[in-house]
Amino acid sequence: MGLLRSTAVFSSMTLISRITGLVRDVVFAAVFEFGKATDAFLIAFKIPNFLRRLFAEGAFAQAFVPVLAEYKVQRDSEAVRDLVAATAGTLGAILLILTALVVLITPLFVMLIALGYIGDPGQVDLTAEMLRITFPYIFFISLTALSGGVLNTYGRFALPAFTPVLLNLSLIGAALWLSDYFDVPAMALAWGVLIAGVAQLLLQLPFLLRLKLLRWPRWGWRDSGVRRIMKLMLPGIIGSSAMQINLLFDVMVASFLAFGSITWLYFADRMMEFPLGLFGIGLATVILPYLSEKFARQDSLAFSRTLDWALRWVLLIGVPAAVALGVLAGPILATLFLYGGKGGHDLTMMALALIAYSFGLLGFMLVKVLVPGYFARQDTKTPMKVALIAMVANMIFNVILVVTLVQVGYSAPHAGLALATTLSSFMNAMLLLRGLLRDGVFRPESGWIIYLLRVGLAAGLMGAGLWYLAGDWAQWVDYSLRERLIHLGWLIPVGVVSYFAVLALSGLRFGQFRRPVSG
Repeated sequence: MGLLRSTAVFSSMTLISRITGLVRDVVFAAVFEFGKATDAFLIAFKIPNFLRRLFAEGAFAQAFVPVLAEYKVQRDSEAVRDLVAATAGTLGAILLILTALVVLITPLFVMLIALGYIGDPGQVDLTAEMLRITFPYIFFISLTALSGGVLNTYGRFALPAFTPVLLNLSLIGAALWLSDYFDVPAMALAWGVLIAGVAQLLLQLPFLLRLKLLRWPRWGWRDSGVRRIMKLMLPGIIGSSAMQINLLFDVMVASFLAFGSITWLYFADRMMEFPLGLFGIGLATVILPYLSEKFARQDSLAFSRTLDWALRWVLLIGVPAAVALGVLAGPILATLFLYGGKGGHDLTMMALALIAYSFGLLGFMLVKVLVPGYFARQDTKTPMKVALIAMVANMIFNVILVVTLVQVGYSAPHAGLALATTLSSFMNAMLLLRGLLRDGVFRPESGWIIYLLRVGLAAGLMGAGLWYLAGDWAQWVDYSLRERLIHLGWLIPVGVVSYFAVLALSGLRFGQFRRPVSG
């Protein structure tokens, strides 16, 4: 299966996941009031979700897939099965111990993450109670991620991309049918997370069995393949997850701000995550095993051209997506989440955060695609060093921006957290790109300058048109749901058509994006 087709398959399944995720968030906004309970759940969910992204989309997957790809190319099927079993057993045992420890000390864990809650024992207890339920999710979803890594390596991209749908369906069901059974209705969401973790793992197992790679897990700490994965993974935990660590730091700072700040940031981040997850993560997932195989075969030209192809795709999709998110922040958020008595204040708070995040969408997508250029070569130390710099910068930006906004009396200091994350993501991306260029791993093909001008012109004209047509945010608050859907329903196609029309008129040939340039 070709790279573009694999990306399309992955993205189409991810689209289903993102759409059900959007429905989940709409239900969330309609059923629950924004405030203490929603903030508590989002912290309790964000902690295991942070670890999930380390394993599902970060350090574990980035370390496991290259080693597995090497075994697949250079060794027999028995060796591959042994590696999978040893990795599953070792990972599972470590996660069981970690889960038990965190469940025992949840109040302390909550206070470490949300320092602003220390003066509010009730909020700490509520968050800790939810965390005890949600944290075991990391055990199930990490083994699901391992299964997904195996399937991706063997060219099965659809099922791993579809699996998150079960989480969305579980949370929707919990919100609609379980919330009435709890004194704190949002507690139902915590149980929805745990149920989803079990379901996601069970879904993968029959497909591993079909590949004859399902064995009973075994402890494999001394296995050479497992040791290589662990060695690659430890620095990669930092190197591939700077964005997630930054978001956790955002939670800590936001816990000192007004109740609702964490929820406003969550909904803004979800909108930014939609194009990132749909395309950025999909593209990165598809090119990692391909790059790993090219490295194993010592085909440096194909390696470089694959990176060039992926970066052009990131700009083609990422730039207009970022512009559209920023320009249509108010209309999008009003249409999706302005229910249940929520009004202009909630809309403004969410929209200001989304505008700040939208500037960084391209940076986030670049990081997702550039990091595999290192991990495919089993270099995890360089991304780790880059991420450390970006994380420190994010913390400095957070403090400077939030303190400054509070001192000047700005009503939405939480938007400073989103802007800090944006700035650090670009720093991360630029340092990763510089390293690939310096090492000669990535050698850009010709035509980049004119390509950048074409994309910039098309996105700029699209953004100007959308801004004019969208009108004032205030009128979107007064619109009925039907009116919002109609207006947004024609704005988005107009933006898409105008963007690609300008690109075509500028002379861009879309056929060049079907596959990397051949040797």
